[in-house]
Amino acid sequence: MILEEFDKNGRAVINPDDIVAPVEGMPKTAVTCFARETFQRMLQCFGGEVIAESRLANMVIPIYKTHYKGVEIALFMSDVGAPACIGALEDIFAMGVEKIILFGTCGVLDAAIGDCSIIIPNAAMRDEGTSFHYAPPSDEIAVNEKYISAFTGMLEEIGCSYTVGKTWTTDAMYRETKEKVLRRKEAGCVCVDMECSAVAALAAFRRKETFQFFYAADNLDGENWDARSLGNTANLSEKDKAALLAMDFAARIG
Repeated sequence: MILEEFDKNGRAVINPDDIVAPVEGMPKTAVTCFARETFQRMLQCFGGEVIAESRLANMVIPIYKTHYKGVEIALFMSDVGAPACIGALEDIFAMGVEKIILFGTCGVLDAAIGDCSIIIPNAAMRDEGTSFHYAPPSDEIAVNEKYISAFTGMLEEIGCSYTVGKTWTTDAMYRETKEKVLRRKEAGCVCVDMECSAVAALAAFRRKETFQFFYAADNLDGENWDARSLGNTANLSEKDKAALLAMDFAARIG
């Protein structure tokens, strides 16, 4: 199979450093999310100046620098889907970032997980194509090994409940059939997303650090799909809390 053609060579025909150069003053730690409204609220809350851009074919991603609790942090909004997300992360690592905290929505495969509650993936099923270019073929990949205990410790300090479990990363949001959902649940997945396994593979391949967490959104564990707080403008105060968790954790590890 073509997805078994993993090549461990770190140099390709086109490389990130062929496109972008290190950015003077780039923070070593970055925070990113996938929701437009939440990201704009982060900029309003934390401020920041544009210090660089990632240009991906048909879009420009501004990268901001801010200061939070005495730590320089880069802020940017990630595009949805593994290929676009990874392309931007490659650029941003090449610019000088060493650690990235990513947060965003996920669908839940267990209706008992509350709307907007925090989920921390410890493994991801690789139902997308991008990760297979960064890691040898396998059904699953480990996620967040270095930082889970530190993040959960922070959550426990402030009395924030959470779920740790496996996520199902898929490219095809409109092909999450009932049969597939059941199989993923049987395999131990508690949620579904579109980028996690690819981000974990990229980080391991490039020897960078990432930490990923979700706030629960739509529910796939029922007779009918329930969007809950999936929309960009839904339940913004709870999503603001997730953004604050990301910033607090960035300050801790930065």
